[in-house]
Amino acid sequence: MTTLLVVLGVPAAAALVLAFIANWRLAAWLNVAACAVTLAASAALFVAERPAPGGLLLVDDFNIYLIALTAFVALTTAIFSATYIAHEVMHGRLTPTLLRFYHAMYQAFITSMLMALSADNLGLMWVSVEAATLSTALMVSLYRTPAAIEAAWKYFILCGVGIALALFGTMLMYLAAQPALGDGMAAVTWSSLLAQAAKFDPALLNVAFVFLLVGYGTKVGLAPFHAWLPDAHAEGPTPISAVLSGLLLNVALYAVLRFKMLLAANPKALAPGPLMIGMGLLSLSLASLMLYRRRDIKRLFAYSSIEHMGIAAFAFGMGGPLANFAGLLHMTMHSLVKAAIFFTVGHISQVKGTQRIADIRGLTASHPALGWALVAGVVAIAGLPPFGVFTSEFLVVSSTFARQPLLALPLAVGLLVGFGALMLRLHHLAFGQPSPNASTGRSVGLELSLVPVWLHLALALVAGIYLPAPLVAWFQSVARLLG
Repeated sequence: MTTLLVVLGVPAAAALVLAFIANWRLAAWLNVAACAVTLAASAALFVAERPAPGGLLLVDDFNIYLIALTAFVALTTAIFSATYIAHEVMHGRLTPTLLRFYHAMYQAFITSMLMALSADNLGLMWVSVEAATLSTALMVSLYRTPAAIEAAWKYFILCGVGIALALFGTMLMYLAAQPALGDGMAAVTWSSLLAQAAKFDPALLNVAFVFLLVGYGTKVGLAPFHAWLPDAHAEGPTPISAVLSGLLLNVALYAVLRFKMLLAANPKALAPGPLMIGMGLLSLSLASLMLYRRRDIKRLFAYSSIEHMGIAAFAFGMGGPLANFAGLLHMTMHSLVKAAIFFTVGHISQVKGTQRIADIRGLTASHPALGWALVAGVVAIAGLPPFGVFTSEFLVVSSTFARQPLLALPLAVGLLVGFGALMLRLHHLAFGQPSPNASTGRSVGLELSLVPVWLHLALALVAGIYLPAPLVAWFQSVARLLG
């Protein structure tokens, strides 16, 4: 329990401290230091004694790897952020006052996500996800432009509606559990709920899951509730785009999967698979087509995030050991690769002075380090071997083909359409004659900020070639938990 309290307490304390530090350079590196301590404590959870079930906090095989992944991406994003914001300050886009607010909200956001992942209480998880929504909405509007404020309001309103539906679903889940678990805290505690789920009223359980899937699915960015995501990614600071795609979407999907486990434990409840498969295929198909119409480079990869969360939702909807394994691996690989892409895109928009795809050409000639980093990231996220995204997508397609061949066809078509769009855009961005637009100059600290890019891509590459036996056994254990 002590180790978990450190994981949660360090970013919470850092948020309070950073709110009062006016020196933005010092704040940037204190932000990195706080994330490093959080990651070290998260790694210690693997060997530390786990909290006893039934309290407010929970550590099990499912959430422990997401806690560690969240802490790792938070650290690499903080390292990237330190150099990214230096460029923004030099060019007058951000002021020290705004950066004090930014760093405090960044740590508050990390605290909220870690709390949501480690909550053993439905209410605490809901409050944590709502806190993550509020902190990121404030950061999306950081540039204070009309477009940024509009994107923040759109994000707040749509996700606010979603989280309200999730709250109603949570209350229905409590009502379903009340006859079996009584009026106390046990009726909103994961460990108690899962043990007694077979005794719940299946009708209430079914209705509760629909509201929870729509509510938390809005935060996942699943179609047709995805409209907030492209605007929030395009108008907010790039480090926030990285953690939104790489972390927050995972947290919301984690919440959906926790409730899916309750339905799987009740033999009379509806099968949640078809609902998740339908939303997953819709997200994949819509996002793959929309990739062809994007004019903004950050919006392009925002729609790619919708596509990949659709793939993960589809995999978990299929269920079974192999599909669940593939879904867990896909969540991990998407977090690593998409964060690396946004790191690269952030500096590309800085050195080119624009996010418009039409104004960015020939990056491998004009800025080789950024150009080839983008090539590697797009190749990875498009699902080409030997990167880990290829492995997870191959497992999803093969397991679907073995069990439901008719569903494998739209899945494969969606993947191919998305692949074609990304390759088409990559050719324009990375190759050919460099664009003539005036560059804003070499990005500050580019060498340092590319370290997280290559680290993420290296991990995705290793995962595509070789997964250690303990990691495979671990994913298999979680896949069995998911039903």
